[in-house]
Amino acid sequence: MGSKSDESKMLKAKETLDEFGVESEWRVLSAHRNPHQVVELVSTARDNGFVAFICGAGMAAHLAGVVAAHTTLPVVGVPLSGGALNGHDALYATVQMPKGVPVATVAIDGSQNAALLVLQMLGISNLEIQEKLSKYKEEMANR
Repeated sequence: MGSKSDESKMLKAKETLDEFGVESEWRVLSAHRNPHQVVELVSTARDNGFVAFICGAGMAAHLAGVVAAHTTLPVVGVPLSGGALNGHDALYATVQMPKGVPVATVAIDGSQNAALLVLQMLGISNLEIQEKLSKYKEEMANR
């Protein structure tokens, strides 16, 4: 995530991954304040066992795009509310990516859906996660 203040908005993603038994690593790195550290993390991610990125950022939300520019792993962007435009600026910054630099984008403050999207990607080749997702969706339908 781009800022320490984003943690509360990204917590649902971590809780969801934990609920499904998927290990995650959380960092606070800004595309603007820590660009070299972002690139270093992303460039070594595959070798360190990463399979996807969930990037949450507000306002001039360039984190997901910078990450996507430096990896072939899936990147899910979570535009975060705040500032004068209450997240709409972050939504446009996250979703309007140039051809060849894809970022799957969820709703403003939609970190839980970001985690579920990554879980669905993992479920393609992981039967246990696939079964947990099916059960989760059944439970959602019965609420």
